[in-house]
Amino acid sequence: MKRIKIILVLAVLLLVTTPLLAAGTDVSDGLAKFIGEMGFVNLFTEAGVKNLVMLAIGSYLLYLAIKKEYEPLLLLPIAFGMILTNLPGAGMFDTNLWNNEFLNEESEYYHSYGHVMQKGGLLDILYIGVKAGIYPCLIFLGVGAMTDFGPLIANPKSLLLGAAAQVGIFATFLVTQIDVPFFNFNPAQAASIGIIGGADGPTAIFLTSKLAPELLGPIAVAAYSYMALVPVIQPPIMRMLTTEDERRIRMSQLRTVSKKEKIIFPIVVAILVSLIVPSAATLIGCLMLGNLMKESGVVERLSKAAQNELNNIVVIMLGVTVGATASAQSFLNLQTIGILCVGIVAFGIGSASGVIMAKIMNLFLKEKINPLIGSAGVSAVPMAARVSQVEGQKADPRNFLLMHAMGPNVAGVIGSAVAAGILLSFLG
Repeated sequence: MKRIKIILVLAVLLLVTTPLLAAGTDVSDGLAKFIGEMGFVNLFTEAGVKNLVMLAIGSYLLYLAIKKEYEPLLLLPIAFGMILTNLPGAGMFDTNLWNNEFLNEESEYYHSYGHVMQKGGLLDILYIGVKAGIYPCLIFLGVGAMTDFGPLIANPKSLLLGAAAQVGIFATFLVTQIDVPFFNFNPAQAASIGIIGGADGPTAIFLTSKLAPELLGPIAVAAYSYMALVPVIQPPIMRMLTTEDERRIRMSQLRTVSKKEKIIFPIVVAILVSLIVPSAATLIGCLMLGNLMKESGVVERLSKAAQNELNNIVVIMLGVTVGATASAQSFLNLQTIGILCVGIVAFGIGSASGVIMAKIMNLFLKEKINPLIGSAGVSAVPMAARVSQVEGQKADPRNFLLMHAMGPNVAGVIGSAVAAGILLSFLG
């Protein structure tokens, strides 16, 4: 067996060197060039050490996605994209091409997608879908096709809870412009970081790709990481802001929503929101189109395609290309630490604001609402609503809050898109 292995190795070497010799190529020079281009050699440089750190971070995120199942549908491709972009010499994503050529107003290739197609690697080409805002909108199309707005229609007051949860976005936007260590962000960057508070990954990617593309990697990682940690982050905030009696409040069963109402709702919302905040029309329009396809019942094939095949394909391309933006030079800096710290604060403020709004509403309502459903006003559908249900049943095992919490939860999806539209209209 050992002799056979030696013979096979010699045969491979012969096959490799014969063409070189036949072409008159200096084998030693060829081997030197081959070795010099190996990624292993580049790992021992200063830049290579940073690449190793990013490969370790990407591997850890893969562990969280696979072993812990933290938002695996997007965290897994994002983590693998981080690994691909930090492989020395692979040339799959060129950060300099985007920052110094595509985004530089003085460059002859400013906003030239044709130049990206010619000079970019595989991930550069796929990243055009992020930069042009295509992938997040198609994700919203799929989300709309999977969403039931019935609980929101049955209880319109839920819209206030969804709106209140967006306070975290604007509060963070104001705070992150303070000139202190780890902050020192310009308004466009502050807006992109603040959108993390909405717990809506596609919206965060959409806004950041427009306002602060240089921060897309860390913001996307922070947004999806905190979305996955909803069951860990929210419960302490909910318990801190509510009493035992408030957590025991039972809510009456929601009325049945007719099919006609469900069909009219996406049409009306798309028109009204687009007229008030035109910058949000892209996201809201796709969200409501997907929902209309679902509720109309006449395009079942399109609805299923949006929910499954289309959504799955886009998730793969979005995740890998967003992860590719997390190169060592753009990720390993103090700004990233600031984004991670501020992001969790934004998320906490958003969750707390929803609970506080529910308590304020109870001062004026005859039929009280359980403040726990207020925390579901963030856009993490349906995870945030499930957390409200779990916390409610800890106080009263017979209390069922899930459907009530879905109202503010889906309202939060609309709210975060509107918030992104407002920020884009001011700063875009």
